[in-house]
Amino acid sequence: MIVEIIQIKNFFSASMKLLFNKVLDQQDLKLSKKLISSYKKRLEKEILDRSMKLKMPQNKFEEIINNNNELINLKKALEDLETESESNSKV
Repeated sequence: MIVEIIQIKNFFSASMKLLFNKVLDQQDLKLSKKLISSYKKRLEKEILDRSMKLKMPQNKFEEIINNNNELINLKKALEDLETESESNSKV
């Protein structure tokens, strides 16, 4: 009887740890998405502000934003986080 109680306790303890880790993972994913998204918006705004100071045509700074390696990497990171978030929510 005591062995069964210990096994049950260990099972629920492991289940609670798994649930707790899953919640933390989801929170980490949400925070990461929020931080990356915020940084991406600031970077786009910086490009826009500088382009306007230089009086560049709109199509030119749109091209810069679309071809900026850092922005491309940020978009990819956000897509990866979204995919990971979706796969974690299905588990």
